[in-house]
Amino acid sequence: MGIFKSYDIRGIYNKDWDREKAYRIGFFLPRLLNSKKIIVGRDIRLSSDEIFHTLSNGINDAGADVLDIGLCDTPACYFATAFYNITGSVMITASHNPKEYNGLKISREQAIPVGYETGLNKLEAMSAGEVKPLSSKGKTEKLDIKSDYLKHLNKFKNGIGEIKAVIDGSNGMVGIFIHDVVKGLSAEISFMYDNPDGNFPNHAPNPLIEANLKDLEAKVVETKADVGICFDGDADRVMFIDEKGKFISPDLITALIGLHFFKHYPEKPGKDKTVLYDVRSSRSVPEFISKLGGSPTICKVGHSHAKKLLRDTNGIYGGELAGHYYFRENYYCDSGMIAALTVLSILSIEKKPISELISSISHYYYSGEINFEVNDKKAVIDRIQKSYTYGELNTLDGIRIDFPEWWFNLRPSNTEPYLRLVVEANSPSELEKRVEELTEKIKA
Repeated sequence: MGIFKSYDIRGIYNKDWDREKAYRIGFFLPRLLNSKKIIVGRDIRLSSDEIFHTLSNGINDAGADVLDIGLCDTPACYFATAFYNITGSVMITASHNPKEYNGLKISREQAIPVGYETGLNKLEAMSAGEVKPLSSKGKTEKLDIKSDYLKHLNKFKNGIGEIKAVIDGSNGMVGIFIHDVVKGLSAEISFMYDNPDGNFPNHAPNPLIEANLKDLEAKVVETKADVGICFDGDADRVMFIDEKGKFISPDLITALIGLHFFKHYPEKPGKDKTVLYDVRSSRSVPEFISKLGGSPTICKVGHSHAKKLLRDTNGIYGGELAGHYYFRENYYCDSGMIAALTVLSILSIEKKPISELISSISHYYYSGEINFEVNDKKAVIDRIQKSYTYGELNTLDGIRIDFPEWWFNLRPSNTEPYLRLVVEANSPSELEKRVEELTEKIKA
């Protein structure tokens, strides 16, 4: 697979793609988006400035204007696109990837994402074509979004009281706005690695990798904090650590957020009470949401699928195992910061340790995601499906098969050459048995 991926454009800069490719993508972007004005934001990666200038030149040469919103997190770029009613945007970021990478997240009006099936395939073909710069070029002008963006984020601070939290910024983009966001709160918040630095000197900007959370876990225990919060490189994802320094599975945070919308602020959902959870999520999630009065709805993995379904159902919020949380009040987009503020509000109001709240949600034993590198993903999935004909089958995303005592989901990664397996069971022994059984079958 080249740099045009399922959800975005991404690769090692100056190896997989370069200035010329960035220019060409910029040149054909206005045509793809049918847009005369395009918002462009960027992260702190070492190549982001160069990409910004060449991409913007391409957009201008195609006769369209660039609205430069400068250094920002990805949710800020989504916000600006929707809030200012602009018909297209590009965020220059490689999110949680290592520092050598860079990429582009492209959106249409209302921050609707452009994935491979919804336009990146066309852009890939177009960008190989002939470039003929127009004589009437567009211009590049700065757009300061800070005041409007902070006003927007301030709407999500209700209920936050005297709570103690540690925030690890991963030297990513959350550091641009987070200090202004938490200003004035009665919460005691301390920061680690909050200065944006494209070298990511302390740990890689991927909080899904356990080693990257070690410093935060230690700091939470050392300072007796109520919660630890770690953002990824572009702040569209967030992970949480309990007061004992233990990682909390993101699907259980999806369930926890239900307390905010159905218990603390029940007027917010209105008549549309849909909550999205992805196919890898624990059974605890729909059970807890249903108990609160919400309508849990299963969805495919991937931000473009989640955003579309949340919009189509007018759902109140949704969450994914990768740590993306989507909100109706945020133009159906994901925001690590809004998720973090919501969790701080819940802990302030409930006045219980987060570990206690999570243990009241989770009643099962979960494997986490296990990766298998296989040549023919479809053939393996078909073979596994045929060997479990007696369970309840869901083929929304790979296969999910539910049994009374356990379930599993096996799906192809959209971004890497892996099959991804998750298993959940009613007991540790059942979990161990089923993981072993499936591992043997997949590797056979």
